[in-house]
Amino acid sequence: MAPLSDFEINHLSNLPVVEPDLPSPVESEESFAWKSTNETLVPGKEEGSSRLAQSREEPIIRTGEDVSKYLVDVRDDGDPAITFRSMVLGTLFAALGAALCQIYLFKPVQMGVSTSFLLLLIYTAGNVWAKIFPRRSWVEGTRFHSIGFLLHFINPGEFRIKEHVVASLVASTAAGGSSAVMNFAVQRLYYDTRVSASTAVLATFSTACFGYGIVGILRPLSIYPSDMVYWGNLSTVSVFQALHFSTSVNTKKIKLFWTAFTGMFFYEVIPAWMFPALNGINIVCLASQHAPAKTVDFITHLFGGASGNEGLGLLSVSFDWQYIGETFMTLPLVQQANSWIGYIFCYIAIMAIYYSNTWNSLAFPMLSSSIFSPNGSIYHQSAVFGHNFELNKTALAEVGLPALTGSNAWNNLTGNLAIGGLVAHVILFWGHHIKDSLKLARTKMQPDRHYQAMMRYSEAPFWWYLILMALAFFAGLIVVLRGETTLPWWAYILALLLGALVTPFSTILVARMGSGVATKQLMKMVAGSINPGKPVANLYFSMWSHDVVSSSIGLAGDMKMGQYLKIPPRAMFLTQVYGTIIGAVVNYVVMVSVVDAQHDILLDPIGSNVWSGQAIQTANSSAITWSLSKYLYGFRGPYWSIPMSLLFGTVPTTVQWAIWKKWPQIGPVKVDSVLLPLIYMYSSWMSAGVNSTVTSGIIIGLLSQLWLRKWHPGWYKKYNYILGGALTGGAQVMIFILSFVVFGASGIERKFPHWAGNPARGNPDYCNGNGALQRRHR
Repeated sequence: MAPLSDFEINHLSNLPVVEPDLPSPVESEESFAWKSTNETLVPGKEEGSSRLAQSREEPIIRTGEDVSKYLVDVRDDGDPAITFRSMVLGTLFAALGAALCQIYLFKPVQMGVSTSFLLLLIYTAGNVWAKIFPRRSWVEGTRFHSIGFLLHFINPGEFRIKEHVVASLVASTAAGGSSAVMNFAVQRLYYDTRVSASTAVLATFSTACFGYGIVGILRPLSIYPSDMVYWGNLSTVSVFQALHFSTSVNTKKIKLFWTAFTGMFFYEVIPAWMFPALNGINIVCLASQHAPAKTVDFITHLFGGASGNEGLGLLSVSFDWQYIGETFMTLPLVQQANSWIGYIFCYIAIMAIYYSNTWNSLAFPMLSSSIFSPNGSIYHQSAVFGHNFELNKTALAEVGLPALTGSNAWNNLTGNLAIGGLVAHVILFWGHHIKDSLKLARTKMQPDRHYQAMMRYSEAPFWWYLILMALAFFAGLIVVLRGETTLPWWAYILALLLGALVTPFSTILVARMGSGVATKQLMKMVAGSINPGKPVANLYFSMWSHDVVSSSIGLAGDMKMGQYLKIPPRAMFLTQVYGTIIGAVVNYVVMVSVVDAQHDILLDPIGSNVWSGQAIQTANSSAITWSLSKYLYGFRGPYWSIPMSLLFGTVPTTVQWAIWKKWPQIGPVKVDSVLLPLIYMYSSWMSAGVNSTVTSGIIIGLLSQLWLRKWHPGWYKKYNYILGGALTGGAQVMIFILSFVVFGASGIERKFPHWAGNPARGNPDYCNGNGALQRRHR
């Protein structure tokens, strides 16, 4: 893989590139000194440094090397990491993080739990703990001095950064989510099967910890190099260092953080509950109130998007930060630019598929992840698979084959294109850099200054990770042999091997670009081939293959954060394993609460602007259809192109690589900056859920990653990631409160009185003439 500087989008940024005369790496922001005279850029002497543009006496952060040198402080105070206080606080807030994770699983837009939100609460609690609990100094020189060691164990004094990081990582690891819990929700909703808590905990532990073992083995590739940034974590790293490294600049950061957090906390109640129309303001929708019915429906499909599965949300502007999030303030511009290309294809493809009646699309809703009968009604899957979760061919002949909506079929097709493109891109474009990373790891000559600073600590040996993988393997085997999975033991082993094979490719892409591609379609396809007619077995095969990949990515990002913040590797190991176990328990409990309270709406193909079962519906639909792969995805089936797209995805990337070898740059565009796997993935981004946030996300990305980064690099470096974390944290605290107080997560829903900003009927953005789309597909 080429350094990230090779992925700069010159036609977007158009930045002058020179090598400034930079000082050696420094310990704090105040000590940056630049050679500059009246904005004149002075070429520098440092050989091998990343190429930077200098503007207004500040470096412009563009590559992983820039992040390592100029954004993240290398300071290490040597303070303890694992303490009684850090583990207690981590445990308490792990419960909160895991609960929030499950709440967002049942939202119209899938969002992760902001670590910035968790770390802020832990920071407050840690400082209160440090002040109110007795310290050893209180009893020194008194007759109670003998209990000083106990007081120090409970309260070691000032709440310092490593304690804070460990507590936060326990909480964020628990908040990482698991498709294991989603599988249990599918069984509860669609198969009336209530998986026991012990089975749930063992299954979740198995998938997450097997993935963590793989991450530990892959550390030389996915953690150590500077280019492995995990861009989404930079806001969290910035918040940690701002809170604990006492400088004048950090004092300003803290003030900005609290101001933005508080403002967003109180603001979020407005678009989320009182004024939901703010989630999707679209001029076209507002102007079409009296248009003919067919025209209104077309406009709703293209421009509507404030309600779940309403439309594609073209040109809608959202003011609801819970669905926008800090992502667009952290992902590199090259990633976002590729996603914009995907968005354009998405608008064109889904509208064309629907109105051309491809895959009989007009018989179903334009957007939905449910499966349907040919007449447009919800598919009667229980009649086909019965209570033993296996195919009844006689019933299948009577009920007929299930059908996908056109958008869902397109989503599956592009998912496979993305997987094929991902494998080809990593091997062809980044293969030689992977070899270099392995050589540097063997010689311990990795030049990254944070890696070098961590060499003072003992590494967690590889055999720790191997033992963890063995424990995870046997935990999963117990679930397979004793649980209601219908998955053969040999298929379980194959699932783990498949996940281990895909993990390096996905992790490297996320580390470099900030986002990856979904790999579930590949897992479902293999599962359907080896376990035909068994949808529940398909679910579990996908869990043990795909969840290994997804958990590996999350845990790898946390390990990189540990490297940036100088958490000893062995402390990181114990922290993440413990957080995984806590999360397994809490995720299951909250899932049961939400599914039981919102059972009917989670089964509704449309959902609402508050709750949606789209993630659960997608998992179930995939399991059903791939278990019937012989009939649906064979060469004579209606969806034969979906499995074939796995191979099709490798061809354009191979052609691109051949072009790049001969013409590395065509005009202003570097050929290798076009990331086809990401374009494929975003080409179906609006295939379900709330889609009114896309335009707002693009605007935020341009303001942050282009305007701020280019014209105000100093402000960007100091405050961009802090601001993103604060806004997301404030919104998520309020959503957590609202979910249980007014949105019905506890079983009782309290709707805000209807008014113009909260219409009594129809969609909040007034598409379809403010008349609800006819829900004939329930």
